[in-house]
Amino acid sequence: MNPGYAKRFDEIAARIAAASTFAELVDETGVGIDRQAYRILAKIVHPDVADATRRGPANEAFAKLNALYNASARYEPRDRKDRREPDLKGDLADLFSDGVTLVKVVRDPANNDLMAAEAAALRRLRDHGDPAYRAYAPRLADSFSYYGRTANVVARQRGFRNLAEMPDFKPADLVWIWRRLLAGLGWAHRAGVVHAAVFEEHVLIDPRVRGLVLVDWCYSTAIGRRPKALIARREPLYPPEIPTGRPLTTATDIHLASSLMKRLFGPDMPDPLRRFADGCRYDAPRMRPQNAWQLLTEFDELIPRQYRK
Repeated sequence: MNPGYAKRFDEIAARIAAASTFAELVDETGVGIDRQAYRILAKIVHPDVADATRRGPANEAFAKLNALYNASARYEPRDRKDRREPDLKGDLADLFSDGVTLVKVVRDPANNDLMAAEAAALRRLRDHGDPAYRAYAPRLADSFSYYGRTANVVARQRGFRNLAEMPDFKPADLVWIWRRLLAGLGWAHRAGVVHAAVFEEHVLIDPRVRGLVLVDWCYSTAIGRRPKALIARREPLYPPEIPTGRPLTTATDIHLASSLMKRLFGPDMPDPLRRFADGCRYDAPRMRPQNAWQLLTEFDELIPRQYRK
């Protein structure tokens, strides 16, 4: 990278880092059409162009640039010709993808606090969670305000699908999913975070590598805090402490995870596993297991031999 180009890279990367909207970057290119401005900026900060010393900053700048541009394509009032529908729709946010990241833009600014809760939870997991279990939650690339709406940028989970989209599972598959779910929750709880929305659509899996990722941390809280919101259509499936607004504990997630696995197994659930799940679903949180790691050890002792792989 020649000195002149390096200086230009540093200037543009700094402007991207400081920007809250894509519109703030357009004038820096001297170009009035946002699509052309995006292309000019992308060529400057693309990781494939950067030298080794700027590879990390280039990755960050390129992800942030894509996030701002994708958000502008939907929410910038003057960008009508570039406007497009989201690639995915979540409970609270519209999701746009550039193939590497997902830009989550909250639809209703009244829910900005929930998007902020997700960003706070993902940062806490990054900073206080055991790095060995980092793959159980998406990586937060950025969080910013865009025309009054909070946007979170997270790494896209390539090859993963949520449980609601999957066909019927074999019992052996459900066993490894349950094990991974307990491990992921144990990791989050040790970092002080309750997910509080362990439903089919928020659990992504990749059967090829037996990978599992918990997504949509918008409803999460620190252990001991009260819930900020719930998903109305899921209300009958919550443990009692969430609809009644009582403090959430590790037992909250254990109830949700056990209920999820009962739904996935259906009527053919083996009796030992059914009794195990029911013991995690008492109405009173103090009656439920509190430690997901310990629960995983107990679960391993119950797994029927034919489901072990």
